[in-house]
Amino acid sequence: MTDIVNIYVGFDSKEVVAHHVLSQSILEKSSVPVSITPIYLHNIESTFTRERNALQSTEFSFSRFLTPYLSQYEGWSLFMDCDMLARTDIAELWALRDERYSVMCVKHDYQPKVETKFLGQVQTKYEKKNWSSLILFNNAKCRALTPDYVNTATGLQLHQFKWLDGDDLIGELPITWNYLVNEYDKRDDAKIVHFTDGGPYFDEYKNDDYAEEWFATRERMLYVQQRG
Repeated sequence: MTDIVNIYVGFDSKEVVAHHVLSQSILEKSSVPVSITPIYLHNIESTFTRERNALQSTEFSFSRFLTPYLSQYEGWSLFMDCDMLARTDIAELWALRDERYSVMCVKHDYQPKVETKFLGQVQTKYEKKNWSSLILFNNAKCRALTPDYVNTATGLQLHQFKWLDGDDLIGELPITWNYLVNEYDKRDDAKIVHFTDGGPYFDEYKNDDYAEEWFATRERMLYVQQRG
């Protein structure tokens, strides 16, 4: 039986196009079936009751941690920020799942180059920054992430994986699977690029690295074959 890659994407009403272009990039490159679910606050109002925090730069800053709950704590799920672009087959990432770990992510070690990002949001700095922007969840091992916990835990408890029994339960993915645009020098072998400062759909970032690929993907996303 063919495995289905179970993907959850953070959805933000300020950058709706980002979700659809990311989904297009995943679909057109994947060699296996995928299931893509947007985590959209409007759809989960009865579950996610947490009040908006002034430091949140996106609507899914905390709701991302509902991924195991939404997956019924079964199998594996991949969470992705919407401001990403898949440049290779998502099946390659899916194949890296390792049952020894509760979660797997790229373990970034960097200091952001800018103080503010898209729409003037403060670029907060903290340990394990951007680790949670792409997570492979081994859902059964993430039962601590109940809706009650996600609604009440501090931001750092969530984003620094304090809900795990130790950092040894965090598996490491190659940096190319969450490659931070502008923070890292452009490289051709980046597999998933992350427009962490701001996506090309914002005017001030439209000439950033990989932006041309993003716009080309958007054009394919809008494609319709007209009557001849």
